[in-house]
Amino acid sequence: MLFIIGFVVVLLSVAGGYIMHGGVLGVLWQPSEFIIIFGAALGAFLISNSMHLVKETGKRLPRAIFGSATSEKLYLDLLGLLFDIFNKARREGMMSIEGDIEVPAESGLFTRYPALLKDKRIIEFLTDNLRIMTTSNMAPHEIEAMIDAEIETQMHELSEPSHAVHRVADALPGFGIVAAVLGIVITMQKLGGPPEALGQSVAAALVGTFVGIFAAYGFIGPMSNRLGAVAEEEIKMFECVKAAIVATSNGLPPQLAVEFARKTLYSGDRPSFSELDEHIRSR
Repeated sequence: MLFIIGFVVVLLSVAGGYIMHGGVLGVLWQPSEFIIIFGAALGAFLISNSMHLVKETGKRLPRAIFGSATSEKLYLDLLGLLFDIFNKARREGMMSIEGDIEVPAESGLFTRYPALLKDKRIIEFLTDNLRIMTTSNMAPHEIEAMIDAEIETQMHELSEPSHAVHRVADALPGFGIVAAVLGIVITMQKLGGPPEALGQSVAAALVGTFVGIFAAYGFIGPMSNRLGAVAEEEIKMFECVKAAIVATSNGLPPQLAVEFARKTLYSGDRPSFSELDEHIRSR
């Protein structure tokens, strides 16, 4: 929602100020300039990125625009699932959760949290590391180092769409200059013609520079920052899982392991101790 509000504010501020100075909005409508700038930007985006990254960026843009799926409710579900898993492992032994982590979609523990099950990345991360806990005798510090390496890789991968869009924002002013130069070339061909035609041609060329800079700093740059924020929100879930697993491997009871996980969350999304306790009891 904030993205959409900000989009409207940027648009109205620039257009409103332009009109107040006596500008005519119709002059800014130059389809040929838009084709040059945004077509070239799209082409450069496709050239510089893999098909996987192009698809991943397309998947993440709606989350950046309409809001992240991560919420306090989802964090509560994650903490509740972690408590259920470790509580069962403490009562019945680590091998008792083997069936749950092998087929999460058929597990009585995982199916309590359908919203969480839809996030294949976090479920795979959780089950992979639980599988290592049940099948190896790794020391807690070794488990922590291994998970840290995976989280670093995940963060790099989740941040790539943000970096790809940021590169487009960096290129847009340059493509605006390209459009303007081409407009000047056309203007030079009209030398000797009526002054009105020359004026219109120069104005169209300058619109290219304006659109490139305006789109870069008003929309595409902020969008890349928002994609980065979405990646940081998502990686918090991985850090939450890591804290619980490391605490459990150090012998802490499920209640304390989950509390360690809760402490890793940002204050704006972190459920309170009483909320988490009530959520666990209700399950």
